[in-house]
Amino acid sequence: MKLDAIDKRLLNLVQKEFPIVAQPYKELAEKLGVTEDEVIDRLKRLMDEDYIRRLGGIFDSRKLGYRGTLCGIKVPEERVEEVAAVINSYLGITHNYLREHEYNMWFTILADSPEKVEKILNEISDKTGITDILNLPAERFIKVMVNFELDGV
Repeated sequence: MKLDAIDKRLLNLVQKEFPIVAQPYKELAEKLGVTEDEVIDRLKRLMDEDYIRRLGGIFDSRKLGYRGTLCGIKVPEERVEEVAAVINSYLGITHNYLREHEYNMWFTILADSPEKVEKILNEISDKTGITDILNLPAERFIKVMVNFELDGV
Protein backbone atom coordinates (compact mmCIF):
# COMPACT_ATOMS: atom_id res chain seq x y z
CA MET A 1 0.00 0.00 0.00
CA LYS A 2 1.17 3.51 -0.74
CA LEU A 3 1.57 5.92 2.16
CA ASP A 4 -0.37 9.16 1.94
CA ALA A 5 0.77 12.51 3.39
CA ILE A 6 -1.01 11.91 6.72
CA ASP A 7 0.60 8.47 7.10
CA LYS A 8 4.02 10.02 6.51
CA ARG A 9 3.43 12.86 8.96
CA LEU A 10 2.11 10.38 11.54
CA LEU A 11 5.17 8.15 11.13
CA ASN A 12 7.47 11.15 11.55
CA LEU A 13 5.62 12.25 14.70
CA VAL A 14 5.62 8.86 16.43
CA GLN A 15 9.36 8.53 15.84
CA LYS A 16 10.36 11.92 17.23
CA GLU A 17 7.52 13.59 19.09
CA PHE A 18 5.27 10.93 20.60
CA PRO A 19 3.34 12.87 23.26
CA ILE A 20 3.73 11.71 26.85
CA VAL A 21 0.26 12.75 27.96
CA ALA A 22 -2.94 11.06 29.13
CA GLN A 23 -4.39 11.03 25.59
CA PRO A 24 -1.44 10.82 23.18
CA TYR A 25 -3.49 9.70 20.17
CA LYS A 26 -5.84 12.64 20.61
CA GLU A 27 -2.87 15.02 20.66
CA LEU A 28 -1.41 13.40 17.53
CA ALA A 29 -4.82 13.73 15.88
CA GLU A 30 -4.93 17.45 16.67
CA LYS A 31 -1.48 17.96 15.13
CA LEU A 32 -2.56 16.07 12.01
CA GLY A 33 -6.04 17.59 11.69
CA VAL A 34 -7.80 14.21 11.91
CA THR A 35 -9.77 12.34 14.57
CA GLU A 36 -8.29 10.29 17.37
CA ASP A 37 -10.00 7.18 15.95
CA GLU A 38 -8.36 7.82 12.58
CA VAL A 39 -4.92 8.02 14.20
CA ILE A 40 -5.52 4.73 16.01
CA ASP A 41 -6.85 3.07 12.84
CA ARG A 42 -3.89 4.32 10.80
CA LEU A 43 -1.38 3.09 13.39
CA LYS A 44 -3.04 -0.34 13.46
CA ARG A 45 -2.92 -0.51 9.66
CA LEU A 46 0.72 0.62 9.57
CA MET A 47 1.57 -2.09 12.08
CA ASP A 48 -0.41 -4.74 10.18
CA GLU A 49 1.43 -3.76 6.99
CA ASP A 50 4.83 -3.88 8.77
CA TYR A 51 5.63 -0.19 8.40
CA ILE A 52 5.79 -0.12 12.21
CA ARG A 53 7.38 -3.05 14.00
CA ARG A 54 7.01 -1.72 17.52
CA LEU A 55 5.34 1.26 19.17
CA GLY A 56 6.43 1.86 22.73
CA GLY A 57 8.84 3.55 25.07
CA ILE A 58 12.55 2.98 25.27
CA PHE A 59 13.94 3.08 28.78
CA ASP A 60 17.52 3.38 29.96
CA SER A 61 17.81 -0.07 31.51
CA ARG A 62 21.04 0.87 33.31
CA LYS A 63 19.24 3.60 35.26
CA LEU A 64 16.63 1.00 36.23
CA GLY A 65 19.37 -1.27 37.65
CA TYR A 66 19.66 -3.70 34.74
CA ARG A 67 22.70 -4.84 32.82
CA GLY A 68 22.79 -6.29 29.35
CA THR A 69 24.78 -9.06 27.78
CA LEU A 70 25.10 -10.42 24.26
CA CYS A 71 25.15 -14.20 23.97
CA GLY A 72 26.08 -16.52 21.14
CA ILE A 73 25.17 -20.19 21.03
CA LYS A 74 25.97 -23.03 18.63
CA VAL A 75 22.67 -24.55 17.56
CA PRO A 76 22.36 -27.50 15.18
CA GLU A 77 20.29 -26.36 12.18
CA GLU A 78 17.57 -28.93 12.83
CA ARG A 79 17.09 -27.59 16.40
CA VAL A 80 16.92 -23.85 15.67
CA GLU A 81 13.17 -23.48 16.28
CA GLU A 82 13.24 -25.62 19.42
CA VAL A 83 16.20 -23.76 20.97
CA ALA A 84 14.78 -20.36 19.97
CA ALA A 85 11.53 -21.24 21.76
CA VAL A 86 13.45 -22.05 24.95
CA ILE A 87 15.48 -18.85 24.78
CA ASN A 88 12.49 -16.68 23.91
CA SER A 89 10.52 -18.03 26.87
CA TYR A 90 12.57 -15.80 29.22
CA LEU A 91 11.29 -12.29 29.89
CA GLY A 92 14.81 -10.83 29.91
CA ILE A 93 15.49 -11.81 26.29
CA THR A 94 15.23 -8.65 24.20
CA HIS A 95 16.54 -9.88 20.82
CA ASN A 96 17.18 -13.28 19.24
CA TYR A 97 18.44 -13.72 15.71
CA LEU A 98 20.36 -16.10 13.45
CA ARG A 99 23.74 -15.40 11.85
CA GLU A 100 25.91 -17.34 9.44
CA HIS A 101 28.64 -18.18 11.92
CA GLU A 102 29.87 -21.04 14.09
CA TYR A 103 27.82 -19.41 16.85
CA ASN A 104 24.70 -19.17 14.74
CA MET A 105 22.13 -17.88 17.24
CA TRP A 106 22.67 -14.58 19.03
CA PHE A 107 20.46 -13.13 21.74
CA THR A 108 20.56 -10.41 24.36
CA ILE A 109 19.59 -10.64 27.99
CA LEU A 110 18.67 -7.83 30.36
CA ALA A 111 18.81 -8.80 34.02
CA ASP A 112 19.22 -7.08 37.36
CA SER A 113 22.51 -8.84 38.16
CA PRO A 114 25.29 -10.90 36.59
CA GLU A 115 24.11 -13.79 38.77
CA LYS A 116 20.64 -13.63 37.20
CA VAL A 117 22.21 -13.71 33.72
CA GLU A 118 24.23 -16.80 34.70
CA LYS A 119 21.08 -18.44 36.10
CA ILE A 120 19.23 -17.85 32.82
CA LEU A 121 22.16 -19.15 30.76
CA ASN A 122 22.48 -22.25 32.96
CA GLU A 123 18.75 -22.93 32.59
CA ILE A 124 18.96 -22.52 28.80
CA SER A 125 21.89 -24.93 28.75
CA ASP A 126 20.04 -27.44 30.96
CA LYS A 127 16.86 -27.26 28.86
CA THR A 128 18.62 -27.51 25.48
CA GLY A 129 21.63 -29.66 26.35
CA ILE A 130 23.86 -27.08 24.63
CA THR A 131 26.81 -26.06 26.77
CA ASP A 132 28.77 -23.87 24.36
CA ILE A 133 27.23 -20.44 25.04
CA LEU A 134 29.20 -17.20 24.83
CA ASN A 135 28.39 -14.53 27.40
CA LEU A 136 29.67 -11.10 26.34
CA PRO A 137 28.52 -8.53 28.93
CA ALA A 138 28.23 -4.92 27.84
CA GLU A 139 31.21 -2.89 29.01
CA ARG A 140 29.88 0.46 27.85
CA PHE A 141 26.57 1.77 26.62
CA ILE A 142 26.17 2.80 23.00
CA LYS A 143 22.73 3.74 21.73
CA VAL A 144 22.23 4.57 18.10
CA MET A 145 19.15 6.67 17.47
CA VAL A 146 17.69 6.16 14.03
CA ASN A 147 14.78 8.15 12.67
CA PHE A 148 13.45 7.55 9.19
CA GLU A 149 12.43 10.93 7.83
CA LEU A 150 9.67 10.48 5.29
CA ASP A 151 9.71 12.85 2.35
CA GLY A 152 6.91 15.11 1.31
CA VAL A 153 5.78 16.22 4.73
